[in-house]
Amino acid sequence: MPIAKKVEENLKRASWIRAMFEEGEKLRKIHGADKVFDFTLGNPDVEPPAAFKAELKKLAENPIPGMHRYMNNAGYPDTRRAIAQVLGEESGLAFNEDNIVMTVGAGGALNVVLKTLLDPGDEVIILSPFFVEYKFYIDNHGGVFKEAPTKDDFQLDLEAIESAVGPKTKAIIVNTPNNPTGVIYDAGSLDRLGILLKKKEAEFSSEIYVISDEPYAKISYDGITAPSIFKSIDNSIVVTSHSKDLALPGERIGYLAVSPKVKDLSLIMDGMTFANRTLGFVNAPALMQRLVTHLQRESVNIAEYQEKRDIFYDNLSAMGFQMVKPSGAFYLFPKSPIPDDVAFVRAAQKYNILLVPGAGFGKPGYFRITYCMNKQIILNSLPAFRELAKEFGLS
Repeated sequence: MPIAKKVEENLKRASWIRAMFEEGEKLRKIHGADKVFDFTLGNPDVEPPAAFKAELKKLAENPIPGMHRYMNNAGYPDTRRAIAQVLGEESGLAFNEDNIVMTVGAGGALNVVLKTLLDPGDEVIILSPFFVEYKFYIDNHGGVFKEAPTKDDFQLDLEAIESAVGPKTKAIIVNTPNNPTGVIYDAGSLDRLGILLKKKEAEFSSEIYVISDEPYAKISYDGITAPSIFKSIDNSIVVTSHSKDLALPGERIGYLAVSPKVKDLSLIMDGMTFANRTLGFVNAPALMQRLVTHLQRESVNIAEYQEKRDIFYDNLSAMGFQMVKPSGAFYLFPKSPIPDDVAFVRAAQKYNILLVPGAGFGKPGYFRITYCMNKQIILNSLPAFRELAKEFGLS
């Protein structure tokens, strides 16, 4: 066998989004790109904010000597200080540069955190529906994932989480605003989660970390904001990136931040910095670190995303599709009109609509729609969605 058995098995389990992308390529060749409605990838089509372009131009015209060289594996101190200042304001905690490690995106940050925390066999709880890569990241570092469902409205199910926590539990990953549902976990639920985990830590004489995956934290609607996990949970770690809020997914720039309340903080931060190096990241991209230093309060135009959400949500709801209205991110997660979400997604392809089945996110019976593309594509797709709804008897 040319590749490792585990990799081959994982390729099969991770194939949905890739398979839909490949199907989209086939359909575009047959019908033309303007006749295919691809809602599979969370790849923002918006441009970075003007402030990013101004910073890039300034740095290009006034380069800093040595700015492309190695730096501390944790990243530039001034970049980390800028992040720490904002986190301190949001949480009321005494963050400083030593709480921050600059990373190669949120995915890199998650791998650094898990590499640092996990011994073989340690368990990490993930909440369904979840970003599929979590399973692979946990497996990368010898961990074991345990799934806990969320409620019907996709908010935290504390009873399910409590049932999943055991003596081997090392961490729980929360993702808010959530991919694929767009749900933001409310502050009260996060507070209760913190109380629950303290009880379990006392019961098992252990430390349980909450890893909050927050690349969509600035993308929220209707006056709702994502609460700071640091206010609710002492043993908390944020992993995030600027892929979504600054529309820089290809630049792979992010960071991890560890609460000042975490025990043995210095040792943990040393471990994170070591893992950042030995996983092969070495350091986050130097140029991007310098650029985002002064952009911690910037974001893309959130109103554009809210307009797209409203167009999709209002029209699909009128067609008879049922879904929780997302408060953030740029995804809808409607119920499939039939129990077999895979069959439904296959049927949608007849109308040149590309979706991802909920089974790919650990939640069969649903499907995901991404709305981070040009608004006209969404508008053009609505007649096709109406035909799809008619086929399945929706009103």
